[in-house]
Amino acid sequence: MPGSETVKRTTLRSQIAEALRDEVIAGRLPAGRQFTVKEIAEQYGVSATPVREALLDLCSQGLLDVELHRGYRVREFSYADFRDMIEARTLIVEGMFRRSAERALQAATPQALASVRRRAEEAGRAALAGDLDILIGYDLRFWREMAGLVGNPYISDFLDRVRVQSWIFTVPLLRGLGDLRGRLWHGHADLVEAVACQDVVRAQRIVVAYNHHSLALIDGLTPRPDRNPTT
Repeated sequence: MPGSETVKRTTLRSQIAEALRDEVIAGRLPAGRQFTVKEIAEQYGVSATPVREALLDLCSQGLLDVELHRGYRVREFSYADFRDMIEARTLIVEGMFRRSAERALQAATPQALASVRRRAEEAGRAALAGDLDILIGYDLRFWREMAGLVGNPYISDFLDRVRVQSWIFTVPLLRGLGDLRGRLWHGHADLVEAVACQDVVRAQRIVVAYNHHSLALIDGLTPRPDRNPTT
């Protein structure tokens, strides 16, 4: 079939990109880690071409940096970057609700709401249990579907990118806490109910409270030059 090899390579490219993205988010490929196309190709038992394309995709998402003559490196984010991510998340979601939420929610199907509600329940359970690995997957799916209900595909993609970067910064810090039960935000279901009731004001308040929670939790875990050392 004409083009079948291209389709196969594109599929392999996306599979490798998704697998590597998961490794970066989970911290198994930590910030600053360097690697080459050959290393990843050997790891997955594939040719260099789809690996190179997958790595370039991750570079375009802001997850990797290209190092001349040295390959690729997992991007390192700072606390200042994280604060900017939170601000971006807040502005995106506030703008999304303010601009089109009521109209979009009126058109949302019961199936779409049921799906995002399931994601919310799973994410909330994982958060309460302190199961970070399970939470990350459901949380990212939840926000992708939530943005799909009240936004447009471009906004949804941009929000997903910022959320992924937020997790990359926070995961190593959160793992250092050990027992995470009761410490992670678990208001996904509350947000879904506000959205289902078309209560845009309540939904905005929940999102703002969530972002404050994120900053407060990470603020105490991040060493920064502006803090005076304890004596």
